[in-house]
Amino acid sequence: MPLCDAPALARIHAEIADRLAADHNPAIPLALVGIRTQGVPIAERLAALLREKHGITALVGAVDITLYRDDLDRARRWPVLRGTEIDFPIDDAEVILVDDVLHTGRSARAAINAICDLGRPACIRCAVLVDRGGRELPIQADYVGLHCTDIPADDRIVVYLQPVDPEDEIRRVAGPDKSQTN
Repeated sequence: MPLCDAPALARIHAEIADRLAADHNPAIPLALVGIRTQGVPIAERLAALLREKHGITALVGAVDITLYRDDLDRARRWPVLRGTEIDFPIDDAEVILVDDVLHTGRSARAAINAICDLGRPACIRCAVLVDRGGRELPIQADYVGLHCTDIPADDRIVVYLQPVDPEDEIRRVAGPDKSQTN
């Protein structure tokens, strides 16, 4: 079930970029760090919009949170590391963690830990396309495109982004039907 089509998703990106620009202190370097995997193309799009619409240059990086996850010991398969790519100083920068969906807060917490291992930023904020509620940790996004807090816990929200996916879209994917258990 689609929650957001390509034109609406483009508007969400633009609105988040506008809010980032309004809040940005030009005396502090701005770094958009995407949480692997979907956060990276979102960070790249936001950086392009900041440059085109507001003349703000934002550094862009990627953080791999695999080894910072608190459920690593529960995984039934070997973790796949995709690597952190931050080739700029984190110290005293305004870091915006970028992700597609904020749910429990555990990915954001892991990303904060990973960032702090690299240096001491002036501040860390969070930007997400979708906030679906359901926090298990006291983490909140500073910049949110859609609030979808009424979605059942078993359902997923999936963000599709070109060029990896055929089209830009946010979809709700229904979870397993509990009435048909074996």
